[in-house]
Amino acid sequence: MDREPVVAGLFYPGDRTALARQVAALLGPQARAQPALGLLAPHAGYVYSGAVAGRTYARVAAPERAIVLCPNHTGLGPRASLWPDGGWLTHLGRVAIDEELTAALRACPLLEEDRSAHLREHSLEVQLPFLQARRPDVAVAALCLGPLSAAEIEELGAALAEAVLARPALLVASSDMSHYVPADEARAKDEQALARVLALDARGLRDVVRREAISMCGAVPTCAMLAAAARLGAREGELVQYATSGDVTGDRRSVVGYAGAVVR
Repeated sequence: MDREPVVAGLFYPGDRTALARQVAALLGPQARAQPALGLLAPHAGYVYSGAVAGRTYARVAAPERAIVLCPNHTGLGPRASLWPDGGWLTHLGRVAIDEELTAALRACPLLEEDRSAHLREHSLEVQLPFLQARRPDVAVAALCLGPLSAAEIEELGAALAEAVLARPALLVASSDMSHYVPADEARAKDEQALARVLALDARGLRDVVRREAISMCGAVPTCAMLAAAARLGAREGELVQYATSGDVTGDRRSVVGYAGAVVR
């Protein structure tokens, strides 16, 4: 079964030509693209966060495979859902589910094969056109994550690292940062969270998000990506760009924060 797009025409263009043109413009020149273990990219409508996402993907060598980890905004399905088979459709074509990666991840007791959590979730879907533009034949494993404990995040990170060791893949964490607070407050809080991302500190990120009540919707996917990257030998994190919705709308009274980061 292939998963149909649900936010085409809303978060990004619903026409192949327009989508390809917009993603190419957001990616821009890719002369600095280098191999990476993982990345953090936002998932709002492209008009708001697409520039941050594009610049982030442009820094990363085009992956043959990716494991995309997204938050569960809808509350549907189990806490940790693994799309089992088939592919995901976008207006740029079909993204196949990588059978070997997905089979390896099935061994993790936390992950349940499930489609329901993914069917209306936008935060993974909006990553795919960037991956497709960088490499049209990319294949993915697709995870949708709800609340997990620190121990469960470490368990999932270990499973992700084990899968990637045998089948090299880019780890993609889909997350926006602070939601609907003044721009100065968003930046101050998000800087605390991003400091832990750049320090490759999964537990520290989870702790600061909880302690400071930072409304980073993809904190769990980002922590899992960091936990896996640490096991894979990650040595540095790079902040590509930080922005807010207020940079587009001009309204800084209530913004959403967006960050792009690369882990190598």
